[in-house]
Amino acid sequence: MQENYDVIIIGAGPNGLTAASYLSKAGQKVLLLEKRIEVGGGLATEEITLPDYFHNTHAIYHLMADYAPPLKDFEVESRYGLQFIRPELQFALPLSDGRSLCLYTDVEKTCQSIAQFSQKDADSYRDMSQRFYNITNDFIGPATYCPPMAPLEQTIQLEESGQVGQDINKYVEMTPEEIIDEHFENDIVKTLMLYVGCHWGIDYDASGASFMVPMLINRATNYRLCQGGSHRLSNALTKFMLEYGGEILTNAQIKRIIMEGDTAKGVEMEDGTKYMASKAIISTIDPHQTFLKLVGEDNLEPLFVEKVSQWEWEHWSLNHLHLALEEPPQFAAAANNPDLNKAFVYVLGFESTEQLKKHWDEIREDKLSDTPAFNCCFPSIHDPYQAPPGRCSGLISQMAPYNLDGNKNKWLSMKFKEECAEKQVAVLQKYAPNMTRDKIMWWNMTTPADIENKFANMVHGSYKQGAYTVLQMGYLRPNDECSGNTSPVKNLYLGGASSYPGGLVTFGPGVCVADKVAEDCGIDKWWPVPEHVAAARAKGMPL
Repeated sequence: MQENYDVIIIGAGPNGLTAASYLSKAGQKVLLLEKRIEVGGGLATEEITLPDYFHNTHAIYHLMADYAPPLKDFEVESRYGLQFIRPELQFALPLSDGRSLCLYTDVEKTCQSIAQFSQKDADSYRDMSQRFYNITNDFIGPATYCPPMAPLEQTIQLEESGQVGQDINKYVEMTPEEIIDEHFENDIVKTLMLYVGCHWGIDYDASGASFMVPMLINRATNYRLCQGGSHRLSNALTKFMLEYGGEILTNAQIKRIIMEGDTAKGVEMEDGTKYMASKAIISTIDPHQTFLKLVGEDNLEPLFVEKVSQWEWEHWSLNHLHLALEEPPQFAAAANNPDLNKAFVYVLGFESTEQLKKHWDEIREDKLSDTPAFNCCFPSIHDPYQAPPGRCSGLISQMAPYNLDGNKNKWLSMKFKEECAEKQVAVLQKYAPNMTRDKIMWWNMTTPADIENKFANMVHGSYKQGAYTVLQMGYLRPNDECSGNTSPVKNLYLGGASSYPGGLVTFGPGVCVADKVAEDCGIDKWWPVPEHVAAARAKGMPL
């Protein structure tokens, strides 16, 4: 059996859905293939504890909702009723002495909180906040949705573009810790700033990827929660694609990409069915699966095979504890700041930079601390839909090694999960005394090994499909021969988190690959250049 399409897309995560939606409305006959039964990838909301407790099991914090072009282009608000919630108090660091450090959407309220610890740091935050906003708004935000530029050329053009470009070039040569030390003196302030600047996978003591730190600190007051759960976002993208004639096949077990010489022509399924693509095949899965498994090493140059084989996964992942709670937490430090019980993200257990760095150093050694520290949130406080009336949904998210003590299978032991859960809950109770064991009606833990077992392209629990290192970022993601969403295989394009600009549900890879396929295949683009991209180019930024 054989069927013909214009474009075939492998992987129905957020980027696959994005590319499929753009190209379907552009009049292309699109087939989207998904290995799992459910589409959406990390945009998942599931009842994994008790009925009517809705848990965002992977993507919960939406960092780029105010920049992502698909949200406007696909009319997700007006067409599908999708809403994002942006709590006023974004990050809170409660301390055991009853104080707390808070990051608000309002810069002055954040400065007031910081002033409790250091007036100098409060003044520095005010200036830094504007500088980091300029970096994000004038370059990094728009660049997320534009093709990458070769590093040397970009460095030269950034230097010539003015203060923003010069700041970026400066920060890329510094470590995240050096960036934080430059701006702040108080250790508590440094602790929270270093955490928000690094906890998505940036090494605190390495330069190169540190250009993301200003953006991540800026985003730390711009987190959004998808009302009704993250799955509603994937549902909106799916509906848009289907309305314009796109097709989705789930439980799609792909055997190989069909090659004719050096050109990708289609895909063959495990049952022998063949789907042919006249214009393009887009892979949103990782380089290993795409090239070594589906294309096959025999169809690739040995040097390229070596480059793909060198792809690095993260050395750490996340250990998630999903909670069905009888009531919302009441934090002890709220006695001094009533806002505290309405924070979006809490950082618990880190009360010094020494503790924070020790935690990260232990992960590098494949160790898990006996005294957990983590971020946590309670979505139903901001979106009552996500828990039964009067109850509360919760998430504890702890950075953790994949090869725990050199053995990933340790994560799969129920006894070990129970031990981890007890330790995490004890830390939560330390800061929120009402969170006694009887208030936890049910829990479900998702470990790094569970993530890998659920998503084949998240090897080692690598939810960004690969580490953020200097040799796997920007123009070099995933390598120099696959920059700009293309590959050495003709008609085969890359558009997942392992390609530029990376993971974290920014929709950047999906937007960029749709642009590239349309450009190469002579497809009329119905979507406009994003406003923030046009504005940045008008300022002379190298985009």
